[in-house]
Amino acid sequence: MEEDYTRAELAPADRAMLDFAVRLTRTPSAMSDADVAALRAHGFDDVAIHDIVQVTALFNYFDRLADGLGVDPEPEWGAKA
Repeated sequence: MEEDYTRAELAPADRAMLDFAVRLTRTPSAMSDADVAALRAHGFDDVAIHDIVQVTALFNYFDRLADGLGVDPEPEWGAKA
């Protein structure tokens, strides 16, 4: 799952959460009420949806900050980076 969650055996709710996070990362301006409705259909409430958005945004921020400043990946990440 570390490299491609779409090939992992996941609970439907976990897959919906990750699909949402990927969409928010790749095409944030395309997000719509339907994306939130998909999470609600899997049992996520307002607090959980808020947390998903916050964590996704935070990691996107960190990645862009590191990329913009030329921060190299951790040495122990090796070839994975």
